Formats: sequence, C-alpha cells, structure tokens
Amino acid sequence: MNLTAWIAAGLLTAVALAGGISKTFIPKARLAAQHGGEWTQDASTGFIKTLGVLELLAAIGLILPAVLDIAPVMVPVTAACWTALMVGAVITHGRLGQSKLVLLNTVYLALAIFIAWGRFGSWSFSS
Repeated sequence: MNLTAWIAAGLLTAVALAGGISKTFIPKARLAAQHGGEWTQDASTGFIKTLGVLELLAAIGLILPAVLDIAPVMVPVTAACWTALMVGAVITHGRLGQSKLVLLNTVYLALAIFIAWGRFGSWSFSS
C-alpha cells in the first residue's frame, strides 16, 4: 500500500503542477475561454493566481517533504488541504453543470483522502 500511496501522490502532484502553472501564468481571458475554465469569468485575477500558487505549493508538499525527509508530516497535511480545494472545485463545477469535471475532481478528492488517511495512519513516514 505504501507504493500505492506514492503513486497516488505522484499523480496528484502532476495534477497540482499542471493546474498551478496554468492558473498562475496563463491570462484570465485565455483560461475563461477554455472548457472547464468558465468559472474564472466571475473570479478576480488575484483569486485565480492565489489558487495557482496554492496548487504549486501542493505539488511541492505532496512529494518533496517525504523525498528529502524534512517534515514528512507535511505530505498528509498537504493532502488534507488538497481535499478542501477539491471540495470547492466539485461545488464550482457542479454549479456550472459540468458533470465530467465534477467526476474528475471527485477522483482527485478521493486520491487526496487516500493519501491523507494512509500517511497519517499505517503508512506514515515515521513508522
């Protein structure tokens, strides 16, 4: 199960990195024109950039603390924070009637819960 938790963390890291880069560096108008980015029309640029930076920090926090063995407890903490972010994403895309994106974000949510549960529990880095 430890390997499964590492794979799940790697997948979420890739998702967080891609989302963080796009929200941080792609202009709001271009994001809003893409499928799934419609929510950005009603959001401030600062809010979008903040989410992007949080996703970039999540990409770092899901892997690096464990790899470097510096505060590895940050991995499940980051995963728990990612669950809150994904709850918001599910709600946002649900309000826009984007059921495929709701499903996709629910999968990310489940992966984050799995990582947090496992890394706080029986597959923690301290055991």
